[in-house]
Amino acid sequence: MKDDLIHIKFNNKQNPNSGFDMIRIEELFKKKELLDSFNQVQVLEFFMIIVIQESEGVHSIDFKKHSYQPGTILTIRKNQIHRFHLNKAVKGDLLLFTDDFLVSYLEKLESLKTLQLFNEMLGNPKIQLTPKELIELNSIIQRINNEYFGIKDNYSQSIIRSELHILITKLFRLKYKNDNTLFDKKYLNDFILFQSLVESNVTNLSKVSDYANLMNVSSKTLNNISRNIINLSAKAFIDDIYITHIKRLLLNSNESIKEIAYLSGFEEIPNFYKYFKRHTNITPELFRKQNS
Repeated sequence: MKDDLIHIKFNNKQNPNSGFDMIRIEELFKKKELLDSFNQVQVLEFFMIIVIQESEGVHSIDFKKHSYQPGTILTIRKNQIHRFHLNKAVKGDLLLFTDDFLVSYLEKLESLKTLQLFNEMLGNPKIQLTPKELIELNSIIQRINNEYFGIKDNYSQSIIRSELHILITKLFRLKYKNDNTLFDKKYLNDFILFQSLVESNVTNLSKVSDYANLMNVSSKTLNNISRNIINLSAKAFIDDIYITHIKRLLLNSNESIKEIAYLSGFEEIPNFYKYFKRHTNITPELFRKQNS
């Protein structure tokens, strides 16, 4: 089993001092040295917004395929799994940026909203624009393009940062309008803390009571928090994070299934198989084979 999970670091060759980059999808797909990686699973070490301008196809985010067409926006957060599916007919824009580029310049509330746009637990990573909305968004992208590739003076980075903030805010408006985002809901901050704790501790702590204790709330309150934000019980949410963690290990390691079971916190191998199959309907070996 080879290492199929590719970690993509932020590497701006056009402007090494910038935490922002902009690439045309069709130009990316022409790079022969990258062809082998397009159909492999990748982990981004930065944020990415995909704007589809022409053609139809699919793009995978966290093992789920999302269809796209002109006007589709896909948002991928730092450390999230995704996969390109090579399509030589597609045209569009990739906006890439580090967390420091945008977030560190925003106030706390605006920073929280920005990160939530990329949080797949708080809404669909896909937004479908109308033709009118795409034209409006493209006007912002064109201004960013002009600053980034054309003007490139001492003010360009600040202007790009401001334009990117406007673009993200407009996407928030669209998500909010379509009930796809929940950033103003009660318990949101508590849920984000819960999510962070689960992602950091899921191999060691898998009970609702464990996280309720860490947050100094009751298990009932934690269930209310989870259901209020994502309409899932706290246990179902923990299981979702746990399964995603196991999937990443299966694709990102040459270790045996037995060793991955141990790395995932299981002392008994049969229990690992039962848990994985109960939540995916396939065995760890088959999942690995299907995604190789």
